[in-house]
Amino acid sequence: MEYRITKYPLEQGALEIQYIEECFGEYQRRKTAAEIVGRLNNRDHLILMATSPLPDDPATVVPVSYKVAHEIRAQEDIPKLADLVVRLRDYVKFDGRRILYTWIGGTRRDWRGQGHFRALTEQQEAWAISNGFDEILVKTKNKFYEMRGTLDHLRFDVVKYEPHADNRESKVYLSKKLNAEVLDSHRSMRTVVTVGE
Repeated sequence: MEYRITKYPLEQGALEIQYIEECFGEYQRRKTAAEIVGRLNNRDHLILMATSPLPDDPATVVPVSYKVAHEIRAQEDIPKLADLVVRLRDYVKFDGRRILYTWIGGTRRDWRGQGHFRALTEQQEAWAISNGFDEILVKTKNKFYEMRGTLDHLRFDVVKYEPHADNRESKVYLSKKLNAEVLDSHRSMRTVVTVGE
């Protein structure tokens, strides 16, 4: 199967992400386009979305999965990112290295298990390597079992676990170091279209 991926510029991508997050019932708080632009503006970032034809109407193509990632620096002005760096400083070397943080992403429930998220992750890794990044970071919660399983299959390592009184709410931080060999493990065939080029 060949996966269709679109790479978006900031403004249009933010609107697309705001739209697709409406399809996710499990998200308590969805990101707005303004919030996405505010976070990604003035830093290297990547907005990817996978689309697929509807099974009962192949002529209609819909968004099914997405990933938004951005550079995270040793010195951050955004409080949430500064806090993340502090929490991970003993586990991830930020100084003198380029770190890509997978901020938000997911696959619509009825499209899970079909490889869309893997294809997006492999495209993200290829982009990160070609743009000089050394490592990718991801944060999730213990209760997102499917996501944790997917990250395990994609060879992300747990670097920190933060327990919570309700263990399902515990935070899990994962990392993948990047090098040329990472590309050798990629399995998905991808067609990537860049909007605005």
